[in-house]
Amino acid sequence: MDSLSTKPLRRLQALGQSVWLDDLSRGLIESGALAQMIRDDGISGVTTNPAILHHAITSGSDYDAGIRTAPAGASAEQLYEWLVLDDVGRAADLLRPVYERTHGHDGYVSLEVSPRLARDTGRTVAEARRLFAKLARPNVMIKVPGTREGLPAIRALIADGIHVNATLLFSAERCAEVAEAWMAGLEDRAAAGHPLDTVHSVASFFVSRIDTAVDRRLDALGSEVRDLRGLAAVACAQLAHSSRCEIAASPRWRRLIDQGAVPQRLLWASTGTKDPVYPDVKYVDALIGPDTVTTVPLATLAAYRDHGDPAPRLEAAADAPTLLRKLGALGIRLDEIALQLEAEGIRKFVEPFEHLLSALAATRGTTGALS
Repeated sequence: MDSLSTKPLRRLQALGQSVWLDDLSRGLIESGALAQMIRDDGISGVTTNPAILHHAITSGSDYDAGIRTAPAGASAEQLYEWLVLDDVGRAADLLRPVYERTHGHDGYVSLEVSPRLARDTGRTVAEARRLFAKLARPNVMIKVPGTREGLPAIRALIADGIHVNATLLFSAERCAEVAEAWMAGLEDRAAAGHPLDTVHSVASFFVSRIDTAVDRRLDALGSEVRDLRGLAAVACAQLAHSSRCEIAASPRWRRLIDQGAVPQRLLWASTGTKDPVYPDVKYVDALIGPDTVTTVPLATLAAYRDHGDPAPRLEAAADAPTLLRKLGALGIRLDEIALQLEAEGIRKFVEPFEHLLSALAATRGTTGALS
């Protein structure tokens, strides 16, 4: 057995799970760190979001040169786009060999549309089309929030042949609705005479935030229910996966497969452990299964590289419906929590985006460095 195949991150891939990095910065690109992770750890994709980009651009001086060379008179939003599209494009170029080698299965960089548009279907579609065209690379995914307003946008973009990362998903029900939008988009595309095998998508299910919300409610109920802490997130993810398996077995999906469609994979997002009581690789180890993607922030990547314990566990988890019934009997409604987390997720993306624009606006008329 070669040394690469014995590494925990490589063993995840041997079990059929792709590993994408949940981080992107100019420093990672220019230092060679991202290229090394692709080479040594088998990282086969990158995701980012406004919170990650805010931290990257406002921390240190990595972006000062880019700000100084931006077009004269650029607004804060234009400056943001100038910096971000350069990062995404360069990362996509680094991952292009992975995309080619896997025939489009992996090798993507995901870029989010403006979080201001999470409740606006038409503008989300227009922005996604514009960004995809501007990047002009086949291995870019556009992240679209899986809100009620985002669902028709996902359908329209898939019909266009634009790769979509449906994000901010917190329930099996919403994941099923995203799958419906995905299949409807493929059907629209087929009806227009376009090939189906050239469009790819993932559905990003946010894991750890569910435990944070549920555990808070359990703690308020007292010590007698503490044994239920830290179980809800994996159970919800398991239900989302079970729903996907049912969809994959449906006649409707089989017809699309016969026309060349490739599956929309579940992607586990928010895998960094929020509660220090839990193991730092809890949400990676618990959700290992074929034809899925796990995204890892840098700290979780380092932890898993050091002491991850890969084994196929996704379908061997505890009985999720029983757990959810227990939580329901305690007055903890997972459907209500999912809607709350969706609203909070949008806010957690809008706020750093606005702060970043303010910081960039302050650079106009200066030497370019962020304060």
